[in-house]
Amino acid sequence: MIETAVSAEEAIMRLEQRCPDVLLCDIGMPHEDGYSLIRHVRALSPARGGDVPAVAVTAYGRVEDRVRLLAAGYDMHVPKPVEPAELIAVIATLARRSPIDGAQP
Repeated sequence: MIETAVSAEEAIMRLEQRCPDVLLCDIGMPHEDGYSLIRHVRALSPARGGDVPAVAVTAYGRVEDRVRLLAAGYDMHVPKPVEPAELIAVIATLARRSPIDGAQP
């Protein structure tokens, strides 16, 4: 199932209600950007979704942008324009690493 959120605040609320297998986030969002969102997510306990695998999607594709995204707490970086096959592979890889009911796959 895919769920969407129109803001970082809504994303946090949804994450705490039902932790997804993977969080996919655009870095450029109004009011609160993807860096702020991932800081909030990583501050949550694992039971509340703090360890959800996260992918940053952004037009910022330089090496230093990737380093900043990974240092902020994202697990992977997919630069725009997004290749659908690459995005599917990234999400599938992270979903397999995601804990299910507290157990590792």
